[in-house]
Amino acid sequence: MLRLADLHKRYGDVVALDGCAFGVERGEIVGFLGPNGAGKTTTMRAIFGLVALDEGSVTWDGRPIDHETRLRFGYMPEERGLYPRMTVADQVAWFGRLHGLAPDEATRATDEWLARLGLGERKGSRVEELSHGNQQRAQLAAALVHSPELLVLDEPFAGLDPLGVENLAGLLAERARAGVAVLFSSHQLDLVEDLCERAVIVDHGRVVLDGPIGELRKASRYRYLEVEVVGDRAWWRDRPGVSLVAERDGVVRLRLDGDVDLGELLDAARRAGRIERFTFEPPTLSEVFREAVRR
Repeated sequence: MLRLADLHKRYGDVVALDGCAFGVERGEIVGFLGPNGAGKTTTMRAIFGLVALDEGSVTWDGRPIDHETRLRFGYMPEERGLYPRMTVADQVAWFGRLHGLAPDEATRATDEWLARLGLGERKGSRVEELSHGNQQRAQLAAALVHSPELLVLDEPFAGLDPLGVENLAGLLAERARAGVAVLFSSHQLDLVEDLCERAVIVDHGRVVLDGPIGELRKASRYRYLEVEVVGDRAWWRDRPGVSLVAERDGVVRLRLDGDVDLGELLDAARRAGRIERFTFEPPTLSEVFREAVRR
């Protein structure tokens, strides 16, 4: 497994990592979440030795990560890491050879992954000729071509259309079922909630929440209620412990403090008019995230 322990990194007066620590098991997909500047990219770069840590350690299966170990990892940075004038196929095959594949193995694996990512017909195109989304697919192929044991992906879904998102989500789930450890960052929290069993949320270089998404939702100090009342739509205003999250097409989503009496709230809604919807549930992952990093 991947283990990050007590990572610290400063850039002058800026604290990028301040004790960041978590792990990723083989066969697990972990969503790595945090606001901009929270330390996600620095953490990912530290796994690959691209950041010299001030303190802390990064290990794989209990041992320090050396060059030979990193050859078995796949990394997709948020910034483009491809050479724009090389063809897509040459680029991906070259990355495969850098990771230890023989030339014929690299060619076969390149053809397979480009086809699976929808780039089979563009393998002879130069990278600079591709759209933003297809450049993203080429970058993903370069991370996957050597069948890594660990995948670390920084915003892999950015720029993909809905079909591309669905395809990549399926590929990551497949890789996890094959025993690959997958860590990826994303601001698309609904996607993380659908794809991952576990999330790690960082803020100011520290882990503020880590656990199965279902448990993180249940552990929230708030409860959430969606209500549609035909009648007085402002019936919930000025009630202690009740605040508005969203309102659309007559449906209000309310955040409730833990001590709000749900039965009393239901009675108030009935007095206001005819109830069309009254749905009580834990927060979404997006709401858990906002609670955890509210500054």
